[in-house]
Amino acid sequence: MSIRATHTLVVLITGVSGSGKTTLGQALASRLGWPFMDADSFHPQANIDKMSRGEPLTDEDRQPWLDAIRGRIERSLHERLPVVLTCSALKRRYRDQLIHAYEPVLLVYLRAGRDLLTRRLQDRPGHFFKTSLLQSQLDALEEPSPDEALILDAGQPVEVIVDQVIQAVGTDARRSD
Repeated sequence: MSIRATHTLVVLITGVSGSGKTTLGQALASRLGWPFMDADSFHPQANIDKMSRGEPLTDEDRQPWLDAIRGRIERSLHERLPVVLTCSALKRRYRDQLIHAYEPVLLVYLRAGRDLLTRRLQDRPGHFFKTSLLQSQLDALEEPSPDEALILDAGQPVEVIVDQVIQAVGTDARRSD
């Protein structure tokens, strides 16, 4: 998959919890004039309940969630309506399920160290994802390669990261309305 998809319609922002997917996604969508959808809104209630109890999700738990996100990507591509989405997409097979190589989808991976992730997770009280689950995500993580994703340092200011993604998306992706 080329990270510079021609006529990008979907930007899929990935990374472990606390990497800044939602913050980046909202800022990017605002700059592009595209809708934003957070992966958390695709979780079935059973997944939210499980994570709220501090229990890590299994591959089986994640399947309906991944199916829902893939469905949203397909809708966007079919209707040619751009969207910025977030999804942890920890494993290569998850990313392969979500994105097919020929599609105009840009995969962005936010790389972050444990200290930054822990600090960010502790700073968002009330979220269903418990800090204690971070290790399970790091254990499951299969970082994408540079030929699979645009890999960015999550510790940079969000405006810098937005500029980097917009450069990869290209000027043709910005809405002209």
